[in-house]
Amino acid sequence: MYSFPIDYVEPVFRPPSEAKSLILPVTNGCSWNKCTFCEMYTQPQKKFRARKPEDIRRDIENAAKTLGGVRRVFLADGDAMVLPTRRLLEILADLKAAFPDLQRVSSYCLPRNLAKKSVEELAELREAGLAILYVGMESGDDEVLRRVNKGETWESTRSALVKIREAGLTSSVMVLNGLGGEVLSRQHAINTALLCNETQPDYLSTLVVSFPRGEERFRAGFGDDFVPLSQQGLFEEIRLFLEHLELEKTVFRSDHASNYLVLKGILGRDKPKLLDQVNLAISNPGAAPLRAEWMRGL
Repeated sequence: MYSFPIDYVEPVFRPPSEAKSLILPVTNGCSWNKCTFCEMYTQPQKKFRARKPEDIRRDIENAAKTLGGVRRVFLADGDAMVLPTRRLLEILADLKAAFPDLQRVSSYCLPRNLAKKSVEELAELREAGLAILYVGMESGDDEVLRRVNKGETWESTRSALVKIREAGLTSSVMVLNGLGGEVLSRQHAINTALLCNETQPDYLSTLVVSFPRGEERFRAGFGDDFVPLSQQGLFEEIRLFLEHLELEKTVFRSDHASNYLVLKGILGRDKPKLLDQVNLAISNPGAAPLRAEWMRGL
């Protein structure tokens, strides 16, 4: 009977673009784990801890024996970059030794976890095999970030993304459409666009904030004035966001399962085309190719 070489602590999450990657847990859970919109690591078994070096090494050795030909590895769980640079370099060296065909290693990254890492350290990690860092910007508005208890600010996110770029790493940024509700929608859209302009991420994606387990936890942190955006409100917010984006060569995707309207392009080259698609969804939803409600999810 086949047995997978890694014994995961469920649930396990990874970015959509890492679907074909080997998922290697180097931490369990998320070191922050206080964002009121996120329930990915709230289960008791996902309490944060750094995994022991010998356990990680054993997983790598078992995967090398069983799988072979691994080209991509994603370091799980929520923020592998919380580990000291020395530990990350050891893991990258073990991966390179175990998988001769390895092309890239990636990880989620909380901006706060780069505050103590220098550009030189990040460049050393890049040279050792780290290629992509997925950063949950969520919003560029400090009031929205405070209300959802993100533990980040405009400046902490800007600083992290600048470090990533200066180190030669690829950044993939995620933004949450609807995170500020009706009251903060405008400032959320504009300030998030301005932060993206300031940092020029390599990849930018938008997801729609959703609450599969209910809104109680989110509302308790956000405040009594949270009113979720309607479908039209979400479209109007994404239009405002796009209108204020001034990007040079960012790959833009709004195709996550949570989105009603799928958008794909290069910004700024495709900005007019993307705005035309959003305007059609606003003015004539029946003519726009919208994802049915039953097809949406996390």
